[in-house]
Amino acid sequence: MALIELREVRKTYDLGEVKVRALRGVTLTIEQGEYVALMGPSGSGKSTLMNTLGCLDRPTSGSYLLAGEEVVEMSQDERARLRNRRIGFVFQSFNLLARTSAIENVELPLLYSPDISAKERRRRAVELLQKVGLGDRLDHHPGQLSGGQQQRVAIARALANQPAILMADEPTGNLDSRTSREVIELFRRLNEDAGITVILVTHDQDVGRNAKRALVLRDGLVVEDTRDFDQALHALHSAGLEPIEAAEES
Repeated sequence: MALIELREVRKTYDLGEVKVRALRGVTLTIEQGEYVALMGPSGSGKSTLMNTLGCLDRPTSGSYLLAGEEVVEMSQDERARLRNRRIGFVFQSFNLLARTSAIENVELPLLYSPDISAKERRRRAVELLQKVGLGDRLDHHPGQLSGGQQQRVAIARALANQPAILMADEPTGNLDSRTSREVIELFRRLNEDAGITVILVTHDQDVGRNAKRALVLRDGLVVEDTRDFDQALHALHSAGLEPIEAAEES
């Protein structure tokens, strides 16, 4: 059984007089341990697909099985519980609490798990911050950390509930080229060494090339599904998108 199975998934946003068909019948499978990049021009549906895969949004129609559970029929609360068990999220803007230390930021998702003691929360947070190379920054607040360090805290937080899937939305978008490479390497290690399934949205060809599989979207459809990144680049150019390089170091 695949970890993720989508069959003819459609998502339509009703904006009153206008209906936006963001996904137009997406069918795909993702196995446990894969590393997948979602790419495509603005408006192609990649963010909607990410939100769907992450159980943040429910499809209008179709079937979405996550570890054998049908997501389409779930209530909002049921999807939230499934997210908490299965998925960790990393965002471009980090989304850390400014007045909270690194260790407290990482502990935050565990507060919603009443069976985890305060001692276990602290132990797990320390271990994760050490894993991402911030064992000496436990008590630092986000304002005392560089952008790369903040993103590492965000990654540690995403791993707090030991998810099977790590999802990232433009995770290097606010980072310089050197720091981007470090974050990309961290994703690679989490995928290869810990077996975590990584799914990310990116416009950056260096980030996309690091993935083992690329899904290229256009007009709400997957137009290319390949493990050959040069083939993915060709599909991106055909879609009118020039993938960007990572930002230069300042």
